[in-house]
Amino acid sequence: MYTSVLSFPANVFTDFDWLRRELNDVFGMADRAPTGIRAVAPGTYPALNVGQTPQSVEIYAFAPGLDASKLDVNLDRGVLTISGERSPTLPEAPQGTAEAADKVTVYTRERTHGRFQRAISLPDDVDPERVQAHYRDGVLHISVARREEAQPRRIAVQ
Repeated sequence: MYTSVLSFPANVFTDFDWLRRELNDVFGMADRAPTGIRAVAPGTYPALNVGQTPQSVEIYAFAPGLDASKLDVNLDRGVLTISGERSPTLPEAPQGTAEAADKVTVYTRERTHGRFQRAISLPDDVDPERVQAHYRDGVLHISVARREEAQPRRIAVQ
């Protein structure tokens, strides 16, 4: 049932891998590791949905509570970069009291703050001259049109 601690294992790396999996199960960290080449760790900000149509590539970045003027969207050599900064928010002291803002005690802070940046590699057939970005209700929607020559077209058979 239990292997002897005194015996030398046949493969040390196999035992370390087993120990890592056991610790992940115990501490619930199995869901935190990226699972694929395009996966990112949970908590990466902002969360993205990326899809495509025959006419465009559509990117949705979920970034509530930001000022649209503080968001930067750049497209350079097929890589779309979204960056900005989210300021920290603290509870305010009650109105009419002499307490200063530095006297507010924070028990937990689960909302991340600070600078952020996400980069998305786009297909080769996108047109960097036809990009639209709109921020509304905490969602940044970026639409990158595909080049006309990359559009599907119907060919008449004679």
